[in-house]
Amino acid sequence: MESAYFAIKKTMLGRRVLRARTMPGIAQEIYALLTAYQVIRIAIADAAETAGADPDRASFSVALQAARDQVIQAAAVIASTVIDLVGTIGRAVLGQPMPSRRLRVSPRAVKRPLSRYAYKSLRIDRRTYKATISIDILTNPPSP
Repeated sequence: MESAYFAIKKTMLGRRVLRARTMPGIAQEIYALLTAYQVIRIAIADAAETAGADPDRASFSVALQAARDQVIQAAAVIASTVIDLVGTIGRAVLGQPMPSRRLRVSPRAVKRPLSRYAYKSLRIDRRTYKATISIDILTNPPSP
């Protein structure tokens, strides 16, 4: 949730404040932002799944810019009879993948060493270690 709020605040709003002045207007604006965020994330997940790519390397900023370009230019507004899961947003995201993420785990170490410089004497290699990472994408089964 924190990454979603960060993406909405930084990327979608550009650190601007909401424009609405009333509580119903604020609620409407927040729901619109959350809906647009979810639609872009679904487009990223569909494109990554179709291409067999890692969804973790898809850039939200690239997808948002492609979606803005489509809305502003009214590009590909009329859908053809063939539905393409990759689409314009997916092609933009797959064309500019982000670098692989580094592992975000660290080995256990003594929290209070006797000396301020004792961690150097422990001889722990903090650059290479084994970690297991998995990403599970759950989808709803189609309704009959």
